[in-house]
Amino acid sequence: MSVIRHEVAALAHRWREVIAAGGLAFLGLWVAWLGGYLLVPVGIAIAALAATWGFLGLRRLRFAQGVAAPGWVEVDEGQVGYLGPAFGGYVALPDLVEIRLLTMRNRRLWRLRQADGQVLLVPVDAAGAERLFDAFASLPGLGSAALLDALTPDKGAPAQADAATRVVWRRQGAGTLPGGAGHP
Repeated sequence: MSVIRHEVAALAHRWREVIAAGGLAFLGLWVAWLGGYLLVPVGIAIAALAATWGFLGLRRLRFAQGVAAPGWVEVDEGQVGYLGPAFGGYVALPDLVEIRLLTMRNRRLWRLRQADGQVLLVPVDAAGAERLFDAFASLPGLGSAALLDALTPDKGAPAQADAATRVVWRRQGAGTLPGGAGHP
């Protein structure tokens, strides 16, 4: 028997990073409030660090979707993997040349294409998909704001286009594939 309701515990778990950053900011402001030539700058530095951490935590929170798709996403040492019931695989981040966001049959998928043409589809709402935020943000030329913009639905677009696609990121210098004109 738990004292805290399951819904409240799940909400606190989802917001855990932002809550921890708020606690650290409170600690930093308290240290600065103590005063002195040493404590004021240290407290302000702690509060600034906490504010940055909280800002990134809010971005990660906006990126994370509810778990509704089967399968599991793994991110380990520069490699993204999806283990699903029907399909799956692994892609190394240095080999990645393009990220697209597809909408197929009312389900959104990340389409990760390697330089050799192999493609990995990862549902946006798979378990562990929130780990993709940091992995994708580490790619050259792709910022966290662009990732969040990609997940935000367009106001003028049809509600659920059957095969809508959106290029989120493309590696600079990534040309056509050997023997062909590349993939759309």
